[in-house]
Amino acid sequence: MKKIALAFVCLLASTLCLAADAPLLLRKPAISRTQIAFTYAGDLWVVSRDGGDAHRLTTGVGIETDPMFSPDGSLIAFTGEYDGNRDVYVVPATGGVPHRLTYHPGADEVLGWTPDGKSILFHSPRNSFIPFIDRLYTMPLSGHGFPNELGLPSGEEASFSPDGTQLAYVPHPQWEPGWKHYRGGQTTPGLWIWLPPATRAPFPATIPMTPTPCGWATRSTSSPTATAR
Repeated sequence: MKKIALAFVCLLASTLCLAADAPLLLRKPAISRTQIAFTYAGDLWVVSRDGGDAHRLTTGVGIETDPMFSPDGSLIAFTGEYDGNRDVYVVPATGGVPHRLTYHPGADEVLGWTPDGKSILFHSPRNSFIPFIDRLYTMPLSGHGFPNELGLPSGEEASFSPDGTQLAYVPHPQWEPGWKHYRGGQTTPGLWIWLPPATRAPFPATIPMTPTPCGWATRSTSSPTATAR
């Protein structure tokens, strides 16, 4: 009996060791100058860019995802699903009580910030005639007033250029983002550039669709160019 008990203890110890070394499913990373935010097990976590132990930022009963740092890195906007509906929330990057910004029954999902850090960019089907077609909105950080709808018929992913003069966006959702060597309808059109408010007619950039969100990078000439990241 003692041998069986000893064998069981050894097996349990080896299992725990293997579990400790197993990779974790960390998703939706966002980076500021000093921190990295990500989602794990339905909560938001942050860790220093220099490494170290991550600490949990949210512990509410519900799902938090899509973390996005404000331009100065002091706040994190995220999509929170607490009462069966997804809405836009914001929380200090150092921790605290999340503040709810949207209350519409449509699914509001965070995409980023305006360059001045005063509004949060998100997509939602709230005003769409087709349920799976989202449109782009900005919501003031103060939470006062209503969201501002951008002048685009649809938008799934989006990111403002650093100077706020351009918006890179993906107009349609991907129903199968795991494709390889696919060149069909999900890739045409791909990434578009919009110039608010100089024109309401977007023109296509020469960039094919990729299965990752769109973003911005800066060339050595300091001119913004749309890239995938």
